[in-house]
Amino acid sequence: MRYAVRSMADARNIRQHLEALLDAAVRAAVVAHDLPDVPVPGSAIERPKDAANGDFASSLPLRLARAAMKPPIAIAEVIAGHIAADPAIDPPTVAPPGFINLRLSNAFLQSQVEQVIALGPGYADLTLGKGKKAQVEFVSANPTGPLHVGNGRGAAIGDALASGLAAAGYETEREYYVNDAGTQTDTFGDTLYARYQQLFGRDVEIPKDGYPGSYMAVLAREIKDEAGDAFLRPAGEFGPPELNTRGIEVMVEHIRDTLEHFGVRYDRWFSERSLYDPGGAYSEAMDLLAANGQLVEREGARWFTSSELGEDKDNVVVRSDGRPTYYGSDIAYHFDKFVRREFDLVIDVWGADHHGHVSRLKTATQAVGADREALQVLLYQLVTLKRGGEIVRLSKRSGEIITLDELIDEVGADAARFFFLLRSPGAQMEFDLDLAKKQSNENPVFYVQYAHARLAGILRHGAEQGLTPEGGDVSLLTQPHELALIREMMRLTEVIQLVATTYEPQHLPHYAMSLATAFHALNDAFKQQNDSSLKTITDDAEMSRARLRLVQAAKISLARVLGLMGMSAPERMERAEAAIEA
Repeated sequence: MRYAVRSMADARNIRQHLEALLDAAVRAAVVAHDLPDVPVPGSAIERPKDAANGDFASSLPLRLARAAMKPPIAIAEVIAGHIAADPAIDPPTVAPPGFINLRLSNAFLQSQVEQVIALGPGYADLTLGKGKKAQVEFVSANPTGPLHVGNGRGAAIGDALASGLAAAGYETEREYYVNDAGTQTDTFGDTLYARYQQLFGRDVEIPKDGYPGSYMAVLAREIKDEAGDAFLRPAGEFGPPELNTRGIEVMVEHIRDTLEHFGVRYDRWFSERSLYDPGGAYSEAMDLLAANGQLVEREGARWFTSSELGEDKDNVVVRSDGRPTYYGSDIAYHFDKFVRREFDLVIDVWGADHHGHVSRLKTATQAVGADREALQVLLYQLVTLKRGGEIVRLSKRSGEIITLDELIDEVGADAARFFFLLRSPGAQMEFDLDLAKKQSNENPVFYVQYAHARLAGILRHGAEQGLTPEGGDVSLLTQPHELALIREMMRLTEVIQLVATTYEPQHLPHYAMSLATAFHALNDAFKQQNDSSLKTITDDAEMSRARLRLVQAAKISLARVLGLMGMSAPERMERAEAAIEA
């Protein structure tokens, strides 16, 4: 007796479809008394290490052997014999010591070309996060200076992660937390006023703990050009608060411009000051903690009794002078995220130097009524720039820290994003400036974008000869490299799911390189065999249209992953034009 699985499989659910086939086969084997009725562990489908064994495999027989008291290979043969015939797969095979190998059928693979084209830019979208709200907060650098290269890594990671979550079905928002309150902004204001006074001939020095960068002098000049002496006070007096406010506003404008230059756009710029507005999140969060008996007065300050919730110590949330600590502000901010705005998932992308703050913030999240596991903190390591094999430490322009704008100007936003994403966030990275600018296949950015340009060029070349993908018969796609490209296109759904569940956006650039490799291998294989019938565009119009349809689907897939990384998908590149098949 075979248990048929009626659901129609495609790239988005192929694993679940195969797992259902396997589960049904086990149930059928039990009914037929070919297997004992024993508890069955999860029948997870995996990709085998060696692709020669198939597209997917299951080790379920190995895990059933003890309970079923049968050799794994015998169990594998029994289950395989009960797997219902299905158009998505060829007949299953068995391999020692007890694996069931499953290979996707040519007909199923060919059908996925149509699936990609039908879905277009929405290809590989999932429903994993359907009905859930997610927020990704990233960069959030203090508005007391320009963004630097390290901020750029956080920007690339956060933006790609937000795109991955959106593709997985989450209602996703990007947010920048503007630290426009606290001691750092006071110091910024004092430094700015000193620079501002200097422009009027006053002999004043910047504060000892101030911001010495030359950008502060540039900012003061910008404000003087805009407002003249409107912010000038008699010598010896403190600067007006309005100057501080305007300085922060201008810095935020510059940060916004830099991020726009980098291709990052936020849904919301959240002001820290708004937390302290009447009826704001800060007072509400503190009242909640107090009502729950989780605030105590000690040494003139207010402490959150986090030790009662598993932390190694209590933490100050309100200083003795009545001002909130950084931790107190963060509690209020995350109260606003989870309780007021009701996000189901919040991801904070922070520099690795904040690692000590993660546990206690999760504890505070729990204390204000949210699920601590709904807060995920992604920590990323520092970036080292190299040029000519040497470490680059200072800006050529100013002799100071290298800004994100300078990096974008030198290598471009696409290259910067790709390289920032290439390593896992927790790994330190060396950014090779020379490699990022190379117009060759050594540069992974060029390699991937060149593939997209070649795909676009082939479609144009076909159109020039009166051939389009429309009406192409995908059943003609039987060459090994053609099917290999389709298999790689199908993997995008798995990659998006991986990004959305592990919060590891580095899978995107690695997949992009694999997809580009599969296309280059197909195109190069046709050329190397020196057989005109194996070119994309041949004298056989039907075969040409079929292959153009494959090219169209591959172009959609590659554009999709480039878009998820926030990169452009070029239609033309000089070298690609020269390489298009004649």
